[in-house]
Amino acid sequence: MNNKEKMLAGYLYDSGDKGLLRERLYAKDLCHEYNTAKASDTEKREGIIRKLFGSIGEFFNIESDFWCDYGYNIEAGTHFYVNHNCVMLDCAKIKFGDYVLIAPNCGFYTAGHPLDASVRNKWLEFAYPITVGNNVWIGANCHILPGVTIGDNVVIGAGSLVTKDIPSNMLAYGSPCQPIKEIEQ
Repeated sequence: MNNKEKMLAGYLYDSGDKGLLRERLYAKDLCHEYNTAKASDTEKREGIIRKLFGSIGEFFNIESDFWCDYGYNIEAGTHFYVNHNCVMLDCAKIKFGDYVLIAPNCGFYTAGHPLDASVRNKWLEFAYPITVGNNVWIGANCHILPGVTIGDNVVIGAGSLVTKDIPSNMLAYGSPCQPIKEIEQ
């Protein structure tokens, strides 16, 4: 199993692998091109995101600055909005449903590092997928960690650190983020 296969399967992998580095540099170049394009050049910006992401529905807007590691591991549905300064470390799949709103300064981090320093110092890391359902609003300055699933019809309050799954139809916030109350539809 090569390092990319290990990465995608959730095993420890060498993040310094030359093939993975090449893929990250390609994505970073596309992110740079996106971030320096005029906001009014919507056709160019849309083309870059469609080239970068694994898949994305119609009707989306991603404000600059936006950064990701690979891009091809990001899937988003229709009516997808990302405000300024978003980072997606997509070493594993990051999947967004339809009608997802992401406020400024949010991060989605599939990558993690071993607790054992001797293993970590070999530049080994792991990646677990993140899934965000339909009709989700994520408030400003939220951070979603590896392996988290956020259900449908969820609101994540500003400043939350999401370390565990959040069930559907919930208002959740805090550090660590916890379900606070059910949202009636």
